[in-house]
Amino acid sequence: MTAPALVIGLGNPDRGDDGAGREIARCVAARRTGIRVLELDDPSDALDAWTGQDTVVVADAVVSGGQVGQLHVVQVGETRLPTEGWASGGTHALGIAAAVELARALGRLPRRLVLVGVEGARFTCGAPMSAAVAAAVPRATDVVLDLVAGVAPDSGGRG
Repeated sequence: MTAPALVIGLGNPDRGDDGAGREIARCVAARRTGIRVLELDDPSDALDAWTGQDTVVVADAVVSGGQVGQLHVVQVGETRLPTEGWASGGTHALGIAAAVELARALGRLPRRLVLVGVEGARFTCGAPMSAAVAAAVPRATDVVLDLVAGVAPDSGGRG
């Protein structure tokens, strides 16, 4: 029997757009049962969470120079993730790309790992989530649910 998919929402909800990943995780949990959902502050915490997992989808705010609210879907494979252009939303000590590459080096990547990023711009402590990022959360939630179900989404961005 296959273990349920794991969805990890990364970020700090007290730092504006950085809360997007955790909000997406909450929406996934509210809409679908049978999926393990975690909310984490820092990508380094994901290494322990996803070790030994079959399918993992990570949602996070990213800064790549794209339009605020744009979705990026990256299927992690054999190719190294670029740290340029897939930088974490700015409040993590270790960005998601660095955490993925550390897990790869340690042999701790799940069999299937997909990153769903929402382009953010506002990361100041106490700032509200920007309207464009808030509007992207339902679309990102749909993408995460499609990924968990095995459907390849049209990301509207990179990936």
